[in-house]
Amino acid sequence: MSEQQHEQAERSVGEFTLATPVSAEPTAPRTYTAPEPDARWELPHGFAHVFHGEGNRGITRPVLMADGFDLGRSELERLYAGLDGGAYPLLSELRRRGRDVILLGFDERSASLLDNADAAISAILRTRAEQSGDTRLTVGGFSMGGLVTRYALAKLETQRMDHRTAVYFSYDTPHRGAVVPVGLQAFSHFVPVPNPFARQMNSPAARQMLWRHYNPVTGDTAIAVERTQFLTALSKVGGWPTVPRRLALANGRGDGTGLAIPPGGTALKVERIYPGTAFHTQAQGKDIVVAELKRRFPPAERTVLTSDFPEFDGAPGGTLRSYGILADMLRRFGADVDLRHEHICFVPTVSALAIRDLDQQKDLYAAVDDLDPHESEADDFLCSSDTTAHTAITPELGAWLLDRLPD
Repeated sequence: MSEQQHEQAERSVGEFTLATPVSAEPTAPRTYTAPEPDARWELPHGFAHVFHGEGNRGITRPVLMADGFDLGRSELERLYAGLDGGAYPLLSELRRRGRDVILLGFDERSASLLDNADAAISAILRTRAEQSGDTRLTVGGFSMGGLVTRYALAKLETQRMDHRTAVYFSYDTPHRGAVVPVGLQAFSHFVPVPNPFARQMNSPAARQMLWRHYNPVTGDTAIAVERTQFLTALSKVGGWPTVPRRLALANGRGDGTGLAIPPGGTALKVERIYPGTAFHTQAQGKDIVVAELKRRFPPAERTVLTSDFPEFDGAPGGTLRSYGILADMLRRFGADVDLRHEHICFVPTVSALAIRDLDQQKDLYAAVDDLDPHESEADDFLCSSDTTAHTAITPELGAWLLDRLPD
């Protein structure tokens, strides 16, 4: 590889985003094709596709589901396939039972959750207006979509507007925060040109949802101002909707067990492209090295440290191919990669169930099954029996949700 090719490779590595499984671009051609919607709605900051349940000529028993976090406009055809084309055909089961599916997408998934809540509010009100019959709504979302709809419903209640919602659900939603390793966040800005990964990591939605955010200007890692502002706004509308029954589902286990990832070990090492760059799994303590970043064009080195973090990577929770996705891109541009931990925790179980904060090791690894269920801010919840990918639709979680929808 020539010097010019090396330079171009280092500049190109950031052309990706960390996407959830249900909305990610498939690595192999899908055989599943999403059906055409029965209606398409244009909404403030978003849009929706409506799919009638079997035997329904209009909206009668609606289930509104909001998309999750990524960069750019929602791709609802891909979301439909992700929700229906895997181990459990969630949308087909809903429609077979006479439920009308309304998929809510956003013009920019990385925009402020407060802006995207406008799309959710508009979709809820339009659903209410177009519905025939008296079945109350089910409203919720996957990952970020659960936060957007949580805020939207609570805001409608503070405005004394009847949203007619009986059930709110969140599916592996980061109610207490999501976790992207600080080393990965820093690497997105270490790439010497603007890139999609950096835009995603520094987007309004990322700043609002991440437990800790790496500031590319100062190099500090802290609670982002935008997160504090979002939590304040959420508090001002009561924190949660109080009218509907609140359901929470977690892709992580409830027995305090996560992935077998030793803290302080090597997660990913790179040669040829970004030679000598290494990422380490999160360990507890002061001034812990989580990444050693090195590049050739232009030459630079950076050591990324954390202090007083719990051991996030192996925590119980829904997982993401965080290091695996980066390793794929590095290999694509000619790097030699030593990948030790492809999948790591992204949304801890205690966050998805709104039952513990993430600051302390003992809370992060709490065995939820042994806790008083009333400690959760949800009315009812379910953890996965096995550690599964963030927002993965499994028979266990999917069937549990469907059995709890309003009559």
